[in-house]
Amino acid sequence: MQKQKFYELLNQQAKGLIEGEHNHIANMANLSALLFTNMEDINWSGFYLMDGDNELVLGPFQGNPACIRIPVGKGVCGTAVSEAKTQLVEDVHAFAGHIACDAASNSEIVIPIYKQGKIFAVLDIDSPSLARFDEQDKLGLEALVKSFEETL
Repeated sequence: MQKQKFYELLNQQAKGLIEGEHNHIANMANLSALLFTNMEDINWSGFYLMDGDNELVLGPFQGNPACIRIPVGKGVCGTAVSEAKTQLVEDVHAFAGHIACDAASNSEIVIPIYKQGKIFAVLDIDSPSLARFDEQDKLGLEALVKSFEETL
């Protein structure tokens, strides 16, 4: 299936799951499961939530156990917060300050999630393959995050 069509269908499913539900933990749990079961070649999908101004804390996810706390500015997730933009990393081992929660992960995409104009959380997806994520993944996942932000 063409990637653009895949993300259109995935986003329709996501909207169906979260529409009318305003509990962000329930929505994050369902979205992480939806991504984990539908995306090919990934080994982790989930959320980290802001805990104060300087740290992320693990939220709902699918995959192996993960790092519980990540300082803002550290690793791919912390960098997404400090730079306030999506991080698309082809090789996490070449990313300065990468935090290796799972040695099997080789590429990663992290998208900031906003609530009332401030970063509230990030969506984090890892893959065991190098360069797994591209611009189409970025656009498709950013659209999914926008739908989630509407429930916050």
